[in-house]
Parts: sequence; C-alpha cells; structure tokens
Amino acid sequence: MIDQARKQRFRYRFGVPGGSLNGVMLAARRGQAVIVTVLVFLALMWLNVGLSPYPLNYFDISFLASGGATTAIAAAGQSLVILSGGFDLSAGAVVSLVNAVLATSMDPAQEEASVLLWTLIGIGIGACVGAVNGFFVAVMRLQPIVVTLAVMFIVQGITLLVMATPGGFVSPSLGMAYLGDVIPGLLPAPVVLLLVVAVLWLWLKRTSFGVTLYAVGSDSEAAGTTGLHTKAVTFATYVLAGGLYGLAGVFVSAQTGAGDPLVGNSLLLPTFAAVVIGGTRLGGGKGGIVGPLFGAYVLMIVVNLLLSLNVSAYYSTIAESAVLMIAVLMGSLSRDSVLSKRLRDLKAGLGARRAGQLAVQRAREDKRLTFTAPGEDVPPSSFLQRHGPTLRHVLPSYICLLLVVIVTQVVLSNVFGNQRYWDSLLVLSSFLAILALGQGAVILTGGLDLSLPWCIALSGVMLTGLVGGQDVGLWSAIPIVLLVATAIGVLNGLGVVALGLSPIVVTLAMNGFLQGAALIWSDGSPAGFAPPSLRWLMTSKVMGFTPVTMFMVVFVAFAILLLNRTKFGRQVYAVGNSELAARLSGVPVGRVIVSVYVLSALCAALVGILLAGFSGQASLGMGDDYLLPSIAVVVVGGALITGGRGHYVGMLGGALLLTAMQMLLAGTSLPSAFRAVFFGLLILAAVVAIKE
Repeated sequence: MIDQARKQRFRYRFGVPGGSLNGVMLAARRGQAVIVTVLVFLALMWLNVGLSPYPLNYFDISFLASGGATTAIAAAGQSLVILSGGFDLSAGAVVSLVNAVLATSMDPAQEEASVLLWTLIGIGIGACVGAVNGFFVAVMRLQPIVVTLAVMFIVQGITLLVMATPGGFVSPSLGMAYLGDVIPGLLPAPVVLLLVVAVLWLWLKRTSFGVTLYAVGSDSEAAGTTGLHTKAVTFATYVLAGGLYGLAGVFVSAQTGAGDPLVGNSLLLPTFAAVVIGGTRLGGGKGGIVGPLFGAYVLMIVVNLLLSLNVSAYYSTIAESAVLMIAVLMGSLSRDSVLSKRLRDLKAGLGARRAGQLAVQRAREDKRLTFTAPGEDVPPSSFLQRHGPTLRHVLPSYICLLLVVIVTQVVLSNVFGNQRYWDSLLVLSSFLAILALGQGAVILTGGLDLSLPWCIALSGVMLTGLVGGQDVGLWSAIPIVLLVATAIGVLNGLGVVALGLSPIVVTLAMNGFLQGAALIWSDGSPAGFAPPSLRWLMTSKVMGFTPVTMFMVVFVAFAILLLNRTKFGRQVYAVGNSELAARLSGVPVGRVIVSVYVLSALCAALVGILLAGFSGQASLGMGDDYLLPSIAVVVVGGALITGGRGHYVGMLGGALLLTAMQMLLAGTSLPSAFRAVFFGLLILAAVVAIKE
C-alpha cells in the first residue's frame, strides 16, 4: 500500500478523481471524451429511429442492449490493458474458448443450470489466460503484442481441441438470466450487467490499484521509481481483463445457446474500435471503461445503419475499420500531434526548397575531414570476429532444424534419402520464406504488420478473378495485383509515419479494409482458377524438384543482398536500433518505414499468387494461417521483436524449421489444431530465449 501523501501526489499528476481541484479539473477534461461518445450514441440512436418505419419500443431497446453487450464487455477488458500501456490480441480467442467449454460441459438433459457457477467458470477461464499474459508481460517483461498474439493462437488451438465444429448445448437458464428482464418491460438484464461493470470500474479507479494503473500507463519507469507496485498491478490488470473476456464468453454463450470455436474471431477489430471511440488513449494513462461501453454500441449502430440503408454486409469490416481510424485521428488532432508536426515540417521544407537552402541543393564538393597523417594500420579481422554475433543468433534455428529432421527420420523413416521429402519441405517453406522478408523488414524497424492475412487473400482472389484460368491474362494481372499491394503498403506506412499512429492499429484496420475489399471483389464466393503456367510453377517436377524451388534460390539471394548489402538495408537496421539517431544521421526515416511496409505488402501479394497456383484457386481466408508463422519465423530466426537485430539467413532457417515441424506433426496422429498451440509455445520460448 502506498501512503496517503504519495497517493494524493499521483492523483494530482494523473488526474484521478478524488484529489485536489486541479485533479478534478483534469478528470473533467478527460471525461469530455465520454460525454462526446454518449452524445454520438444518442445522435445515432435518433438517426436509427428516424430511418425505421416503426416507433422505438422496449423490445428494440432490449434487442439493442443484448446485441452489443459482448463487444462492450470485451472492450472493457481491452481498456484496462490499454490503460496500462499494453495491447491484448487474445480477447476474441478467450471468448471462443469459454463458449466452447460451456457448450461441451453442460448436460443437455439438465434444462436448469447454476448461472452463478457457470459464470464463475467462464470468468475463471478468462482470468487464467490473463494470468499467462500478465506473467510474460509483467514478470518476464516481454512485449505485450508478441505475448498476446502467441497466446491468442495457443488459445485458439485449445478451443479447437475442445470443440472442432459448431454445436454443443448451453442451458436455457443462462439465456434467461442474461437476456431476460430484471424489471419486466422496464430494465433489460444486459443493461444491468453493463451497469455493474461500470460501477465496479468507478470504484476500482479510486483505489490504490486504480491510481497505480494510470501511473503505469502514463510512465511505467517513473511509477516504479516512486515505489509503486507496477509489476503486481500490470499482472492484475491482465487477469482482470481476462476475467472480463470470460464474462463476454458467458454472455455470447447465453445468446447463441450453443458453441462455436470461431465465435470470438471477429471481435478483435470491434473491441479496439470501441476502446478508441470511447476516448481511451492508445499508449496508456488516459481513459476508462465507461466510454468504451458506449463506443461498442456506437460501432454496432453504425453497422446497423448501413444495413438499414441496404448496404451490403460485406462493408461491415470496412465500416468498423473506418470508424477506428477516424476515432484514432480525432483523438490525436492537436498542435503537438505527429500529423501537425509533419505538416509543419512539410511547409518548412517547401519554403527551404524555394529558397535553395536544402542540403541536396548545395554544391557537391567533398567535405570529408582530411588528416595530416594516416591512421594506424588495422589488422584484418577473422571471419568469426566479423560474423560471430550474427552466427550466435542464426545457427540455433538450423541446429533445431537438424534435430527436427532427425526426429522425423526416427518417427516416419526414409527422410534423409527421400527426394520427395526435401522437395515438399522447400515448396511448403517458400511461402514463409517470402513473408519473412517483408515481415522481417518491418520488425527490424520496430514495427509489425497485421494486415498480411487479407492482403494474401485479396491478392489471390484478384489474380484468379482476373485471369479466369487462362495464361493469356497472367502477365497483365500480376502487375495489377502488385500495384494494389504497393498501394496497401504505402497506406500502412503513411499511417505510421505521417499520422504517427501505432503500427498495430494501422495494420489491424487495414486488414479489416482488405477483408471487406476481398468480399466485395468476389461477392463472397471467389471465382476463377489459377492459370496453367502458375500451376506448373507450383506443382510440376523438373529433375525431381518443383520449379518454384529454383525461383526461391533467386529470391533468397535477393533478400540477403537487399537487407545486408544495400544502402536500404543499412538504413533499415539504423531505424530499428534508434529512430532518433538515424534521423540525426541523415537517414530518411519516414521513407524507410514506408518502404518496409510496401515490401511487406508485396511479399504478401506474391504469397497470395503462389498459394493460388499451389491449390489451383484462391479462397477467402487463405491467409489466416500465415500471420503467426510470419512473425514466428522472424523471431525464431534470431531477430529482436523490438527491431534493430536480425539476419535474413536466420529467418530462412526459421521458415524451414517451422515447415519441418508442420510436416512432422502432420505425419503423427495429433490433431491439426495442436499446431497452433505448438507454434504459439515456440514463439514464446524463442522470445524468452533471445530477450535482452
């Protein structure tokens, strides 16, 4: 416990209610975001009622309350994590897991079940997942985005092991408790549930835990130096957030009356959007839970309005992404925002160019320092001295690859002399090897690209739709697909550089845009087939090997040269090690960051094209299985997730290693869902092993 004086000082600094008049005024200003969100909610409700031919009644209110409650509760948990300065990508996976456990554990013969007991079970499951997240983030001090992404895939795999297909049974008593009326005709149960969550938050934020939570989100190091229990609070925050995700899983179970292992997959984007709409600042230290509760309903009404206007449901993810980006931009508009600074820099640069004052406009004489005497001769260094640090990070992936191949030989036999095995390994790893270049370049700069899944899918769907199974249009279709990918990368990069937004938010929103675009392009059902030449590249045999392996030799050589032997590659490492130092050294930081996102999008597009050739046609969601592996191969290959360190040779080893593991698991009797669990554990182990 902190003493009263320290507690009061933090109330002053962070504007937590209960302090001086200054603290109250700060809290009032921060409460404006909640008021704005409520006003927007009321305005949208009025518009929704105006467009409806029927008057608003109690049933409509009850239906609206239950429709947005799952997202609202999950957004409340996400708000806690974001207030602490983190991100949690595992929310939707926890909702799915709780739903699957309840649907498979309840007895269909028992119509009545203990609502309190099953609610506590759901909350407990979520809290346990949150405890795992909190341990790695608070105790092991790993990056929240990597931890929660890995845990998301682990939980998704466990969910599929619990329930592979939709079905099961959820007791009707759960639905009656959460979807019924507390006061018939006057007060729906979902409203009461959200009021309880809001009241508990208003109490919690006035406790020592709440004060410390705001302090951690504002400046974790400063909070730690003053004696606050930052680790304990961060850990508890993830546990509480997980409990709220579990409660959301209980509620959606009451809604559906059955189980669906994928029910929470679509919640990631809406929860982030609701948090931002509700006024919680990405980065931590500002906001709360009440605003995001209303933000979830704002988002839901926007989608409902589009449906009321006969707009296709395919636009729903586009609308959610657009609302997220608009809310983030509105929250960052100020004189000190990155966008304002970029506009001022652009104005100053244009003025300097007109005046001829730019450095590039000066005479190009040699201004290097001259020395009166030559320096001492430096003896040439050995190969190990030059490449020792790189080898320490690269070799483990190849050593592990050798071990996996040996185990495969023992388990499945006939591996070392089996040409088909090695050809399959090279072909299947080619997709990850290509993604490793793009995602690896982004990670080397300290970013992350979450838009890869639907960039892959959109590229494949566009290609097959354009060529229609004919070789004639292939060479005109490929440039179009790559041009679209370039535009995607530019938009991602500009969102990070020009708008100063988090790469996670920008690329997550872009993934939603691309999902909608793919649905609109294909009208929900992709048509067309891959042309024969592309099929030949991916499935034929030349001297016992698939032709794409020859292409990959060229690609790998290009990737190594690009990142390690060019000016661009050196600039990428410079930005990742220190963006400020790189900027002061004359590195065009903005141009480099935009370029790596373009490279990532182009690599994703290339994978989409090759996947279409490999399977003969494209499918929606064909890129979903490549997000975690694209990050895993980079980390397993020895790169730091925070940027500045890594080598493509190591990433290539990571791609081969993960593919060899997939082939080994495929040859056993283990369920395919176990792969997601295994890969999640692998990436956590790799991040812990290379943590600095």
